[in-house]
Amino acid sequence: MGYIEDLRAIVGTRPLILVGSVVILVNHDDQILLQQRRYPQGVWGLPGGLMELGESVEDTARRELFEETGLKAKQLHLIGVFSGPRYFVTAANGDEFYVVTNAFYTRDFSGEMHVDPVESLDAAFFHPEAFPEPVVGSHREMIQTYLLKLRSK
Repeated sequence: MGYIEDLRAIVGTRPLILVGSVVILVNHDDQILLQQRRYPQGVWGLPGGLMELGESVEDTARRELFEETGLKAKQLHLIGVFSGPRYFVTAANGDEFYVVTNAFYTRDFSGEMHVDPVESLDAAFFHPEAFPEPVVGSHREMIQTYLLKLRSK
């Protein structure tokens, strides 16, 4: 069992504060990598997930990216930390949690992409104006924040 499963065994479905990381991975054509998730079924989002004990937020971002896509991020740049009441989630099983998400971007990555069939249905690079639907709302906000920061440079 992982850290979160251990916590759930103690507290049940009561609200928790969980820390996670996502990665906006940008290729040489300025396309962003999205994964089509198994949960919520068919929704597209950024590669990422929740922190395990002993990890930094950067470690979490790199681990989740690799587990979900087979790609290895090198230099990560912080876009922002996203938290608050809008990031409250009730999972299908009744678990409740507030997510504090650290969003990073990078163009510096290596490896050959493959989709983890346990967590994903598909993964592909898309131009921001041609994203598939639906996209996780908070991830769309993180991408918009990245694009605004990029334009302001």
